[in-house]
Amino acid sequence: MPYVQCNGADLYYEDHGEGPPIIFLHGVMCGLRFFEPQLAGLSNEYRTVAVDFRGHGRSEKIEVGHTVAQYARDLHTFLKQRDLEDVVLVGWSMGAFVSWDYVDQFDTERVLGLVNVDIEASRFQWDDYDYGLTDLEGLEDTLALVQEDQTTFINRLTEQVFSNPTTEMRTLQFDETSRTPTPIKSAILFDALTRDYRAVLPKIDVPMLVCAGADETRGTGTVAAVRHVADLVPEATFELFEGCGHCPPIEQPGRFNRVVSQFIETL
Repeated sequence: MPYVQCNGADLYYEDHGEGPPIIFLHGVMCGLRFFEPQLAGLSNEYRTVAVDFRGHGRSEKIEVGHTVAQYARDLHTFLKQRDLEDVVLVGWSMGAFVSWDYVDQFDTERVLGLVNVDIEASRFQWDDYDYGLTDLEGLEDTLALVQEDQTTFINRLTEQVFSNPTTEMRTLQFDETSRTPTPIKSAILFDALTRDYRAVLPKIDVPMLVCAGADETRGTGTVAAVRHVADLVPEATFELFEGCGHCPPIEQPGRFNRVVSQFIETL
């Protein structure tokens, strides 16, 4: 299995196909397996690359560095080591945060475009922000559940991620979330849930495709919250996935692949 060391952590990655490179960035406590339909399905036209963040998936379970900012620095090192330029960064959930933090730290010299998959500018309920998902009390409850009852936590997470979770989706979520050790879960959850990119998004100078799942019954945010990201980015297009939850790459892979491909063709 291929690994590359980035800033002291051995990161697992997959690299398929040839052509314009697409880099897939997974969500919190997940892994690159959530992009298997894209790694295979788009590799006839593109070079499809995905990496497990430190502490996630099959990457090294290093104890330190579990912030979105550090994951972005790891991504920067990964792109340099793999000599990847003119990339499209496809970030699902926290993966989009990583892509925005990457741009904030390193600009867009290596980046041709961005894809945001179903995440708001921030998940926290700031006083001046209408789209927050959690407050301090909710964050405390989440972190307590992570520490005290992993099975219940993962089951609740699955119901929030997928609109109509199949057995395969439940297994994928359980297997991948279980790979991340509990202390790492707590560290990155706290960091990701308190990030705020409202000041960063208006500075992004490459096109962004913003994708939202239409099912608002899952408790993971609203369409309006995701659409707000498109409103903040100077050059953004918005795509709504009807009948879909928080994970279009798994729930509607065929349509998601087509939408991403069509976006890339405009760059």
